[in-house]
Amino acid sequence: MYPADKLENWFYGKGHWSQSSDENWFDWRWQLRNRLNKKEDFQKYLQLTDAEIEGFNIAQNKLSVSVTPYFFNIIDPNNPNCPIRKQVIPSSQESVISDTEMADPVGEENSMPVPGIVHRYPDRVLFLVTDRCASYCRYCTRSRLVSNAQDYGFHPSFDEGLDYIEKNTSIRDVLISGGDPLLLSDDKLETLLTRLSNIKHIEFIRIGSRVPVFLPQRVTERLLDILKRQENLWLSIHINHPLECTKELYSVCRKLVNSGIPLGNQSVLLKDINDNPETMKSLIHRLLMMKVKPYYLYQCDLIEGSSHLRTDPSVGIKIIEELRGHTTGYAIPQFVIDAPRGGGKIPLNPNYIVNKNEEGLTLKNYEGKKFHYPSGKTVKTNVTLIP
Repeated sequence: MYPADKLENWFYGKGHWSQSSDENWFDWRWQLRNRLNKKEDFQKYLQLTDAEIEGFNIAQNKLSVSVTPYFFNIIDPNNPNCPIRKQVIPSSQESVISDTEMADPVGEENSMPVPGIVHRYPDRVLFLVTDRCASYCRYCTRSRLVSNAQDYGFHPSFDEGLDYIEKNTSIRDVLISGGDPLLLSDDKLETLLTRLSNIKHIEFIRIGSRVPVFLPQRVTERLLDILKRQENLWLSIHINHPLECTKELYSVCRKLVNSGIPLGNQSVLLKDINDNPETMKSLIHRLLMMKVKPYYLYQCDLIEGSSHLRTDPSVGIKIIEELRGHTTGYAIPQFVIDAPRGGGKIPLNPNYIVNKNEEGLTLKNYEGKKFHYPSGKTVKTNVTLIP
């Protein structure tokens, strides 16, 4: 479906903002100031559907709308079903809330010992540091908090969070998220990372961010310098569709990797966006070209108003099955469900075990062929030694 996986075919350009100067276009603060936020902003460049127009009214009290000029250019203005458009432009379907959907689908609120710290796993914590993003995804798990459209009033205390982490010596891994941590000022981000790095029992720091995708201009030389001075820092980015992989994102990912920062990608499985093997294969191949490891493929969480974007989990399992054996193992993400109400991430895999007994396993490979692998039990036999 998206066969143009050669870099020269990847989109890049100012598009609707062709008259803007390079100085402005490559300034991340200019991009933020010129985001499209209101219905009228979008109507300058595309014809909104009736469902989208109604969606803007819903968004006021659900999750704000905001799209950077850079990311808006990737949208096909003539296609209401454009996979980029459906991720960031609201729909009237967001008002449909099923009885299985929740404001806090993965139970973060019940795992917060102090504001901003989610401590679910024994050796790691999630540190929420802001409620702002460069653009807002319509399936956001934290729509209760992010953008403050629901008057959550999120005001994290860095000192309180850092104090909790410092006192709990079992914590070795900190994931910084939000909102998007890379929207913090350089000074604030540097202070936060330095203080975390100075905690002796912290071995591993991760940042979860979609800024490189929505706002690659934010990855400045100053930011690269701040990040590369952290000894054990990893960056998890969030790309759902191959069209998001532009030449600009390619350049930014290469700069990050060349600065010593390992990159992983987390995608969300979304209906009519990336829920087929062809699209997913194109995406993961482009990720590897950018030196980004496909890490997780998430089943879309049960966030309120997301049923129009959610697939059956069997679709994700089928995609993984279609990828296995047809591309390199490096490219295949782990398909997971973040269990409702705080159960944590649970992997879902195709079933390659046909039968299991005392003699061993009967296995099925990617072609559907069956193979026997013996058990580890020692079988005694009479052996004649030849002198």
